[in-house]
Formats: sequence, structure tokens, C-alpha cells
Amino acid sequence: MEGPRYRLLPQAKLKADAAYHLPDPGTAAPVSADSPAVEVMTDLRRIAAVTIAPDALIDDANQAMINHGVRSLIVVDGHRRVIGIVTSTDILGEKPMQLTHERGVRRAEISVRDVMTQASRLEVIDLSVVLNARVGDVLATLKHAGRQHALAVDQGAGGRQMVRGIFSATQIARQLDIAPSPPETGHSFAEIEAAIGS
Repeated sequence: MEGPRYRLLPQAKLKADAAYHLPDPGTAAPVSADSPAVEVMTDLRRIAAVTIAPDALIDDANQAMINHGVRSLIVVDGHRRVIGIVTSTDILGEKPMQLTHERGVRRAEISVRDVMTQASRLEVIDLSVVLNARVGDVLATLKHAGRQHALAVDQGAGGRQMVRGIFSATQIARQLDIAPSPPETGHSFAEIEAAIGS
């Protein structure tokens, strides 16, 4: 049996003065508080999750965040089970300093496990809810929870809960075109609300 026939596409040499396109800001609709929430969700089916092991050192986690341009990492075990989340605030905030005093250890000895938020303490939003939500709804939820990040979940094979997406207040602020704030603090919800006129 003969397989499908495919044609060869015509090719040419790249010209010496070739350049490359930049994203066209006019083609993407601007995000607003009334935009669909999925427009500000990092969809893990399209963008690979940035993960880290619980026994990694916090300085390595911080470097991983810098390298990937993110402010949180999903903490996973060897079987890809989510056991927590660690944020730049966990690493750069007061937690490491408290641990150095309480345990008598150096900062360089503190692991992700020591400062992360355990999975059992994470609240998640079902993807079916996200699909009918607006950006403003996500911001209100983050503000109410006092968090900079939220996870969206759906179901995988056998009904297993799967992290499908991540919401980040900093990313939302960027998409709303709110001026950047210092990396160690993130955007306050007051700044975001003022910018969107809530």
C-alpha cells in the first residue's frame, strides 16, 4: 500500500541582507480586565513548565528563575508529581533569613523544600472555571488569596489532576502594559487596580 504523497517545497538561499521580523504590536488585541482569563494564563500545553527538585538549593532556584525569566517554579519529585511551588519572594524574602537564625545554617545550605509552599496548601482553579472567567476575576482571586500566583488544573488520564496553567500577577501586569516594578517586590494589587481603573 502506497503512503500519502507529499510535495517538496521550493527553497532558496538566504540573502546576505536578510533580517527578521519583530512581533507586530498592532496584531494582538490588547489585554484588559474584561479580556478572557486564558489570554493571561501560561498554558503548560504550549509552554514547558519550569520545574525544580525539592532538594535543589535556593540560590540554584533563583538562578533558574532568572535564566527562564519567571518568578516561580513548580517543585516536582522524580515522578513528575507536583509537591509545591517556590516563588522569588520565598527565596529573596524573609524565609531564608529566618531559617539561618532558627537552624544555625548558612543561606547557601537552604533548599527549595525549606521555603516552598507545600502542594497541600495550594489552592487551584479548575480550567472549566478559567474558560469562563475574565482577567479581572483572576486579579480579584489573587488579591483575595494574598498571592502573586495561581495554578489552573484540568484532568489527565484516569482522572488525575494535572496543572494546566499558571497565572502570575507580574505577567498580568506586563500584559496590561503596567510599568515594571522592582523584581524583588512584584506588582502590588493596588498598582494593577489603579492601572485598569478598578
